[in-house]
Amino acid sequence: MNKFKGKKVLIMGLGLHGGGVGSATFFYKKGAKVLVTDLKKEEELKESLKKLKKFKIKYVLGKHRKEDFLNSDLIIKNPAIPSNSPFLEFARNKNIPIKDDISIFFDLCRAKIIGITGTKGKTTVSNLIFHGLKEEKKKIFLAGNVGVSSLNILDKIKKDSLVVLELSSFELEEIKKSPKISVFTNIYRDHLNRYKGMKEYINAKKNIFKYQKKTDFLILNYDNKETRTLLKEAISKTIFFSFKNEKTDCFIKNENIFFKKQLIFNINELKIFGKHNLLNVLAAVSVLKLLKIKNEKIKRAFKKFKGVPHRQEFIVEKGGVKYFNDTAATMPDATIAAINIFKKRFPKSNIILIAGGEDKNLKFKNLARAIEKNISSLVLLPGTASNKLKRELKKKILEADSMKTAVKKSSNIAKRGDLIILSPGAASFNLFKNEFDRGDKFKKEIKNI
Repeated sequence: MNKFKGKKVLIMGLGLHGGGVGSATFFYKKGAKVLVTDLKKEEELKESLKKLKKFKIKYVLGKHRKEDFLNSDLIIKNPAIPSNSPFLEFARNKNIPIKDDISIFFDLCRAKIIGITGTKGKTTVSNLIFHGLKEEKKKIFLAGNVGVSSLNILDKIKKDSLVVLELSSFELEEIKKSPKISVFTNIYRDHLNRYKGMKEYINAKKNIFKYQKKTDFLILNYDNKETRTLLKEAISKTIFFSFKNEKTDCFIKNENIFFKKQLIFNINELKIFGKHNLLNVLAAVSVLKLLKIKNEKIKRAFKKFKGVPHRQEFIVEKGGVKYFNDTAATMPDATIAAINIFKKRFPKSNIILIAGGEDKNLKFKNLARAIEKNISSLVLLPGTASNKLKRELKKKILEADSMKTAVKKSSNIAKRGDLIILSPGAASFNLFKNEFDRGDKFKKEIKNI
């Protein structure tokens, strides 16, 4: 029975990432009366609206109206919208159900779900798992916080399928079910512009294992203090991975990866770099071994894996200068990690860093130290995070009002053998649609040099 047919479904937040479009499409095709409301105006949402033009959907753009929320049978909120929105409070007071696309997906999905969360690394881990499972030629789906709406794939999924689902803290807030296999990569300070503190942020992420059963699995990073302490709260079976602790389930010894003391493959066969990526590989290996994927197939998949776009991505070499796009570094710790990796990979190269943007209520002192020590020149985009970083720095800064200016200034001072890296350490929403738009504009401006 189609329980959504004829129901008045309000989509709160169409957005630009595809989730809102996926939700609107899903409910329209299920026969619901769909109304989309977004504070952004038509011009800002034109890319998303174009994808929905063949459907008879109603829109209220540039504002929200109280009556629309009170007259709905179901509200689907974009995960980016805080749960304490006053419009959602109106609906709660009238006992109108509030869900998001992920919680609907969990309610209706018949297949086994592998869920991945964490402050950093979840996209890489999700993609590694997906590629490893594809070697087995299973019916595999990758969705969630990777730009693929989970509801768009729901009708294609069979009972024997496997779903790899990347889950942000925002997406986990509303779920009342947890994946059969859950991965928690790490926890660092992030999104404190949305959450009251680290406790609230971590509690949102804990939903990935909160509703698991004793027969389910939780995979944790032993090397991250915050994730290691989650062991005491887990109901399910736990698997630990570690960079070097040989008492864990998955670890590295003599440059070899082991799972349950069984040799999997040598890390020198990988094409991705850095300790953080080795931890991502260990997390993915743990999942694939639980699913009984053969070592040779894991090795074959991982040898071909070159990383995910927008994450320390090599773009081009021009005039002896190498350009790298690390726009997904939206927090100071991620930029620090990138600086350390590039210094190790290219010890003789000077690094010109393009950074800055909007603050998420984070601290920039350690990033400033890393910049002072390792960066030859800093080009800073505008924003509240940039203002914080400037107060911590003693060195000379080149300021840019746009990506075009930032790339031009960086290229003008770069010499043969130098690296130019976009690794902002901050959010993007003051100048760009999102961090991926920021990375795309970086690539575009490099082509124009």
